[in-house]
Amino acid sequence: MSVSRMEEVVRLEQVKRHYHVGDEMVHALDGISFSIQKGGYWAIMGQSGSGKSTMLNILGCLDRPSSGAYWLNGVNVAEMDDDELSDHRLKNLGFIFQSFHLIPQLTVRENIEVPLLYLGLPAHERSAKANELAERVGMAHRLKHLPTELSGGQRQRVAVARALANDPAVLLADEPTGNLDTATSIQIMGLFQELHEQGKTVIIVTHEPDIANYAKSRIVLKDGRVATITEAAI
Repeated sequence: MSVSRMEEVVRLEQVKRHYHVGDEMVHALDGISFSIQKGGYWAIMGQSGSGKSTMLNILGCLDRPSSGAYWLNGVNVAEMDDDELSDHRLKNLGFIFQSFHLIPQLTVRENIEVPLLYLGLPAHERSAKANELAERVGMAHRLKHLPTELSGGQRQRVAVARALANDPAVLLADEPTGNLDTATSIQIMGLFQELHEQGKTVIIVTHEPDIANYAKSRIVLKDGRVATITEAAI
């Protein structure tokens, strides 16, 4: 069954990204087209040099296509200026990184509140939302702790809670278990599975097949192009 445009949260149409390295033109992405429906769970894979990192930056609105269109939640972000792009990113994307990227001077609650601060929510609403999200990821008992007082798995749970704070259209995770041991990785991937089952759109960028296997659908990049797409039945 085809997916209607109304159900799509991500659509790339002939996206290219090229740049100069010295006198050489590098075609990091060379005509990428695919779409992801709301509530999908996708893994993007590829070896070093495949275009995976460039794809992550495009999807995360951290970079722009050289040509082509990228529709995020119904808007072609390739046509936005910097301020519009920043605002759309804040309202539609939640980021989860391999290295957590928590602010070390802030408590768990304060880290979760950061996106809400940028959204302009008053203090009491930020605090209530942070409490709710900490409970959701099993970190309600550590709200007053600093990141240095947490294990790697706990820090990643806080990062997930922070990524959920703005109720994003897409959760974008970059090698989310890369700094975790096997047992903790399984726990974090279980949390992603729960979020997917609750209706969140999840995109994981990874080079690890065992992590990609948690996703329902998969895109493999090679030399800046889509090598294969394996999409779950709708």
